[in-house]
Amino acid sequence: MSKKRVVTSTINDNVVEFLCEPRQTLLEVLRTTLNLTGTKEGCANGNCGACTVLMDGRPVVSCLVLAVEAEGRNVRTIEGVAQGSHLDEVQKAFLEGAALQCGICTPGFIMQTEALLAENPDPTEDDVRFFLAGNLCRCTGYDKIVRAVLTAAAARRTSAS
Repeated sequence: MSKKRVVTSTINDNVVEFLCEPRQTLLEVLRTTLNLTGTKEGCANGNCGACTVLMDGRPVVSCLVLAVEAEGRNVRTIEGVAQGSHLDEVQKAFLEGAALQCGICTPGFIMQTEALLAENPDPTEDDVRFFLAGNLCRCTGYDKIVRAVLTAAAARRTSAS
């Protein structure tokens, strides 16, 4: 058994210190140690995107990232998207556009969308489909998700002007 490590990271704008074994994934620590259960485990092998979080603004599948790799990094999870009870434009668009059903994939899609819109605030439908290609949904089909992303992008552009 390896010695546990102390990791200091900024998670959802809060400096957090946690203890983990070197073999533990970021997903496991988020869910079990830090009680941030919004990030979901879908496949545990990096193929579905359900556990996507942003690390230093870039999307990563947290089931393939070791928790010790979060040392000194900025991690944003689905819990860090809304401002209190005020939903983000992406969350509103997913809810209003019925782009979710069972909810397992939704946090990953939302985090991937946050990364997309930070990089490209005016994506085309093809841009959205390409950027979300690593996220899988077994319930909704993808059209409602794509429409929700385009709606959120338009809402952000409108609120920015």
